[in-house]
Amino acid sequence: MVALTQDELLAEFEGMTLIQLSEFVKAFEEKFDVTAAAAAPVVMAGGAAGGAAAEAVEEKDEFDVILTGAGEKKIQVIKVVRELTSLGLKEAKDLVDGTPKPVLEKVNKEAADKAAESLKAAGASVEVK
Repeated sequence: MVALTQDELLAEFEGMTLIQLSEFVKAFEEKFDVTAAAAAPVVMAGGAAGGAAAEAVEEKDEFDVILTGAGEKKIQVIKVVRELTSLGLKEAKDLVDGTPKPVLEKVNKEAADKAAESLKAAGASVEVK
């Protein structure tokens, strides 16, 4: 008996019709007393999980508000940062001085947009990611 490599077997399977492949699977199951049905749900579940992951990437629901610059009204920006966060005066000033820094992380789209508008109104430059 000549042993075929995996690539040679795949080439043979590639030339078969679906009916021929189905008959082969049945014969294989009978010969080795196994079932291919157990593998099918695993493959299907893996495919479903992959599809769900792809949808999660498309529909982003958490955003970061990044302060990229304080602008000319630094004191106003510090006040807005304090309103948006629970930071004290020194921490808010350090955040504004150390731009680019995230002001809010993992917030919903509405909160991110509202924070970005407030910061822009105070004269800061902001990026929402």
